Amino acid sequence: MTEVIEPAIETVTIDVVLSALADPVRLTLVRALDAAGDWTCGSDVLKDTGVTIGKSTLSHHIKVLRDAGLIRTRVNGTRRLVTLRYAEVDQRFPGLLTMLREHGPTRGAAKAPSSTASHVNRGR
Repeated sequence: MTEVIEPAIETVTIDVVLSALADPVRLTLVRALDAAGDWTCGSDVLKDTGVTIGKSTLSHHIKVLRDAGLIRTRVNGTRRLVTLRYAEVDQRFPGLLTMLREHGPTRGAAKAPSSTASHVNRGR
Protein backbone atom coordinates (compact mmCIF):
# COMPACT_ATOMS: atom_id res chain seq x y z
CA MET A 1 0.00 0.00 0.00
CA THR A 2 1.42 3.41 -0.91
CA GLU A 3 0.76 6.69 0.83
CA VAL A 4 -0.16 10.05 -0.59
CA ILE A 5 2.30 12.60 0.72
CA GLU A 6 1.11 14.71 3.64
CA PRO A 7 3.18 17.27 5.53
CA ALA A 8 5.43 16.19 8.37
CA ILE A 9 3.54 16.95 11.57
CA GLU A 10 6.31 19.20 12.91
CA THR A 11 5.84 21.53 9.91
CA VAL A 12 2.08 21.88 10.42
CA THR A 13 0.99 25.25 11.82
CA ILE A 14 -2.07 25.97 13.92
CA ASP A 15 -3.31 28.66 11.53
CA VAL A 16 -3.42 26.16 8.64
CA VAL A 17 -5.21 23.57 10.81
CA LEU A 18 -7.78 26.08 12.08
CA SER A 19 -8.34 27.41 8.57
CA ALA A 20 -9.06 23.87 7.35
CA LEU A 21 -11.44 23.25 10.26
CA ALA A 22 -13.24 26.58 9.76
CA ASP A 23 -15.21 25.11 6.86
CA PRO A 24 -18.34 23.36 8.21
CA VAL A 25 -18.08 20.51 5.69
CA ARG A 26 -14.45 19.80 6.59
CA LEU A 27 -15.23 20.04 10.31
CA THR A 28 -18.01 17.49 9.84
CA LEU A 29 -15.66 15.23 7.88
CA VAL A 30 -13.03 15.32 10.64
CA ARG A 31 -15.58 14.61 13.39
CA ALA A 32 -17.13 11.76 11.42
CA LEU A 33 -13.72 10.32 10.54
CA ASP A 34 -12.78 10.42 14.22
CA ALA A 35 -15.92 8.42 15.03
CA ALA A 36 -15.49 5.96 12.13
CA GLY A 37 -11.76 5.28 12.45
CA ASP A 38 -11.12 5.27 8.71
CA TRP A 39 -12.90 5.42 5.37
CA THR A 40 -12.56 4.08 1.92
CA CYS A 41 -12.61 7.37 0.06
CA GLY A 42 -15.83 8.10 -1.79
CA SER A 43 -19.18 6.57 -0.97
CA ASP A 44 -18.32 5.68 2.66
CA VAL A 45 -17.58 9.31 3.44
CA LEU A 46 -20.77 10.68 1.93
CA LYS A 47 -22.91 7.92 3.43
CA ASP A 48 -21.42 8.20 6.93
CA THR A 49 -21.63 11.99 7.15
CA GLY A 50 -24.82 12.79 5.28
CA VAL A 51 -22.93 15.62 3.58
CA THR A 52 -24.45 16.39 0.19
CA ILE A 53 -21.54 17.35 -2.03
CA GLY A 54 -20.19 16.03 -5.30
CA LYS A 55 -17.23 13.69 -5.49
CA SER A 56 -14.91 16.36 -6.91
CA THR A 57 -15.83 18.71 -4.06
CA LEU A 58 -15.24 15.89 -1.58
CA SER A 59 -11.82 15.30 -3.14
CA HIS A 60 -11.02 18.99 -2.69
CA HIS A 61 -12.02 18.92 1.00
CA ILE A 62 -9.96 15.78 1.60
CA LYS A 63 -6.96 17.41 -0.07
CA VAL A 64 -7.29 20.51 2.13
CA LEU A 65 -7.48 18.33 5.26
CA ARG A 66 -4.48 16.29 4.12
CA ASP A 67 -2.45 19.41 3.27
CA ALA A 68 -3.31 20.77 6.74
CA GLY A 69 -1.81 17.62 8.26
CA LEU A 70 -5.07 16.34 9.72
CA ILE A 71 -5.55 13.17 7.66
CA ARG A 72 -3.51 10.51 5.91
CA THR A 73 -4.50 8.87 2.62
CA ARG A 74 -3.10 5.47 1.63
CA VAL A 75 -3.56 4.11 -1.87
CA ASN A 76 -4.20 0.42 -2.43
CA GLY A 77 -4.80 -0.22 -6.12
CA THR A 78 -7.81 1.88 -7.07
CA ARG A 79 -8.94 2.35 -3.47
CA ARG A 80 -7.94 5.12 -1.08
CA LEU A 81 -8.09 4.65 2.67
CA VAL A 82 -8.41 7.87 4.66
CA THR A 83 -7.49 8.02 8.37
CA LEU A 84 -7.31 10.82 10.92
CA ARG A 85 -3.77 11.49 12.17
CA TYR A 86 -5.15 11.71 15.71
CA ALA A 87 -2.05 10.82 17.74
CA GLU A 88 0.24 13.03 15.66
CA VAL A 89 -2.12 16.01 15.69
CA ASP A 90 -2.73 15.56 19.42
CA GLN A 91 1.00 15.54 20.06
CA ARG A 92 1.49 18.71 18.01
CA PHE A 93 -1.63 20.53 19.28
CA PRO A 94 -2.63 18.88 22.58
CA GLY A 95 -6.36 18.82 23.20
CA LEU A 96 -7.46 20.22 19.84
CA LEU A 97 -9.13 17.06 18.53
CA THR A 98 -10.47 16.22 22.00
CA MET A 99 -12.24 19.61 22.01
CA LEU A 100 -13.78 18.79 18.64
CA ARG A 101 -15.11 15.55 20.13
CA GLU A 102 -16.43 17.13 23.31
CA HIS A 103 -17.89 20.33 21.90
CA GLY A 104 -19.40 19.10 18.68
CA PRO A 105 -22.53 17.29 17.62
CA THR A 106 -23.23 13.90 19.12
CA ARG A 107 -21.02 11.25 17.55
CA GLY A 108 -22.65 9.72 14.51
CA ALA A 109 -25.10 12.60 14.24
CA ALA A 110 -22.76 15.09 12.61
CA LYS A 111 -24.46 16.82 9.73
CA ALA A 112 -23.08 19.65 7.68
CA PRO A 113 -24.98 21.96 5.41
CA SER A 114 -24.92 21.12 1.76
CA SER A 115 -22.20 22.80 -0.25
CA THR A 116 -24.74 25.17 -1.79
CA ALA A 117 -26.28 26.18 1.53
CA SER A 118 -22.83 26.78 2.97
CA HIS A 119 -22.01 29.23 0.19
CA VAL A 120 -25.40 30.97 0.42
CA ASN A 121 -24.96 31.50 4.16
CA ARG A 122 -21.58 33.08 3.57
CA GLY A 123 -22.97 35.48 0.99
CA ARG A 124 -21.18 33.92 -1.98
